[in-house]
Amino acid sequence: MNLRGWTLRNRIVALCIITGVILSGLAVLAVLTAARNNRHLDDVLNRASPMRAAGEGLSTAYVDQETGIRGYAITGQQGSLGPYNQGLADEKAMVSRIEALLHPGDTAIRDSLRRVQQRALVWQTQVAQPVIEAVDTKGTTAGQQLIIAGSTTEFDSLRQAIGAMQNDIQALRTRSATAARDSSQTMVAIQIAAAAIIVIAGAALLLLLDRLVSRPVVELAEQVRAVAAGDYDRHIESGGSPELASLAADVDGMRRKIAAELAEVREARSQIEWVNEQLKAQAEELTRSNRDLEQFAYVASHDLQEPLRKVASFCQLLQRRYAGQLDERADQYIAFAVDGAQRMQRLINDLLAFSRIGRLTAGFTDVDLGRVLTDVSSQLDARAGEDAEISWTGLPTVEGEEPLLTTLFVNLIGNSLKFRRPGVPPVVRVSARREGDEWLINVRDNGIGIEAEFADKVFVIFQRLHARDAYEGTGIGLAIVKKIVEYHGGRIWLDLDVEEGTSINFTLPVLPGTPSPAGVIEAGSAEPSEGPGAGDGTAEPGGTAKTEVSA
Repeated sequence: MNLRGWTLRNRIVALCIITGVILSGLAVLAVLTAARNNRHLDDVLNRASPMRAAGEGLSTAYVDQETGIRGYAITGQQGSLGPYNQGLADEKAMVSRIEALLHPGDTAIRDSLRRVQQRALVWQTQVAQPVIEAVDTKGTTAGQQLIIAGSTTEFDSLRQAIGAMQNDIQALRTRSATAARDSSQTMVAIQIAAAAIIVIAGAALLLLLDRLVSRPVVELAEQVRAVAAGDYDRHIESGGSPELASLAADVDGMRRKIAAELAEVREARSQIEWVNEQLKAQAEELTRSNRDLEQFAYVASHDLQEPLRKVASFCQLLQRRYAGQLDERADQYIAFAVDGAQRMQRLINDLLAFSRIGRLTAGFTDVDLGRVLTDVSSQLDARAGEDAEISWTGLPTVEGEEPLLTTLFVNLIGNSLKFRRPGVPPVVRVSARREGDEWLINVRDNGIGIEAEFADKVFVIFQRLHARDAYEGTGIGLAIVKKIVEYHGGRIWLDLDVEEGTSINFTLPVLPGTPSPAGVIEAGSAEPSEGPGAGDGTAEPGGTAKTEVSA
């Protein structure tokens, strides 16, 4: 049988089976030996010793019988026969006890007991009974003469028979004790053998693991470390178990594949480094270009303000001084010039405000959005009119720039007031709820709404969805809102799951240290999809904001 081809698992299984078979055999032998030892101990403790004690008791019973006979011969009184009668009862009890302890194989003790009974019967019939009859019929003198004239041969023979029986009982005890001692020694030998087998099996297992696992694994690890250090041409092999040899072959295959791909990686790395240099140069150019564009927008806005103000002022002066003095077409031209100058001025102001976001900063502070909404409602009071309703609820405190956040809400709520439905009082609801580490803030109105196809266009700068004569404005308001939200680390999008009006969602980071109850919407929050009519804090047109805390 070729053992070199055996796997490590097969060898360990074979070693365990051999060890288990040997230990099982020793266990069976130990069980048999233990049973035999228990049997011999039982013979010593529960049979031989009680039988020897019963033999002593039987000898005492016969002595009591003899004593009772002699006393009765001397006194002639019935009370003197008490020891004799008691001895007869004890004799019967001791004989019964010895017979109960005998096993079928105890023939020598059984024969000795039978001889004791026979000799006791001879003494009782030939000595004891005649003395009793003589005393009863002829008096004590006749009884004493029988005792004196008789011999002690029968009683001595009885004593000898009892001694022989005791010797047989002692021989049984000695044999059982010797057998029990031998069984104990055998048990010790079995335990020593089992321990030796376990030690040998453990040593064999350690040697097997050392030769087939430990040393080959160390050698394999050294080869792998050499490859990992850069020696990709080193061949990896293992002389251990078939499993390790197979593993070494797989690792070597992986090494060859890595070595084959490494050349491609190096070539690709050089190309990537070149591309990264190009990207870095382009990124620097883009950064410089963005900086120049911001500077251009800022400078251009400032530089255009002075001539534009002059053009607008003189056009307005011309309109006021010469209105009605020229023909109707001249008045129309002057009106066009005034309107254009004013729109240009608004565009420049909006562009200037757009360029300042994130560039001119006063630093982030804790901002209470509820207080911001109170200021916003006051600013929009005149634009809102008598029938408008602006309400908010559950607005948190966030970290940001209060002027920019005020501008954000002014633009959103201002759009809601501007794009109202004809004949319908405008209703604007602002609500917030917490989602993880962000506050989700919703601004919803009951205005004309925005079509889904324009959802991505509304946040583009100067993007208008309506004609200029229908709704005033430059189309930069929502672009400013988006830039403010992104400057504060949030996102903004148009909520399309509404049946009427416009719903805009945006997020702001939660203030650090604010607790977040898992799975619970923050107190005072409202779903963005709730329609107009929800909300507890209201700002009445032309009045002050009323804020109530929801239960």
